[in-house]
Amino acid sequence: MTKFASVHEYIASLPESQREIGEKLLPLIEETLPGVGAVWHGHPVWSLGPAPGKQPVAFVKAYANYVTFGLWRGQEIDDRSGRLEPASRAMAAVKLRSVDAIDAELFADWLRQARDLEA
Repeated sequence: MTKFASVHEYIASLPESQREIGEKLLPLIEETLPGVGAVWHGHPVWSLGPAPGKQPVAFVKAYANYVTFGLWRGQEIDDRSGRLEPASRAMAAVKLRSVDAIDAELFADWLRQARDLEA
């Protein structure tokens, strides 16, 4: 597994279509969770605790054909859009295959809800 020194280094390493998705997600995430992003277990994670992975809130992880934007307690979030897919434990995520799949207002709402669950 490649080690990345920063979230921006991780995003810059992605293929162009995935990099565009990451570059659109970062400002949305940073607006709600400023300065708490770090690479943890090989991909970007935003946490409220004293170290990466302590009180994790959100993550971005690239796969071969999409980028996952996920929330640790996503199953507890009010998602009237129905786009968040349940994952392990209390997590939920959305698979993004293009920049057009990002709904900035919706994602910002999810992030605020996820942050408030951990606060």
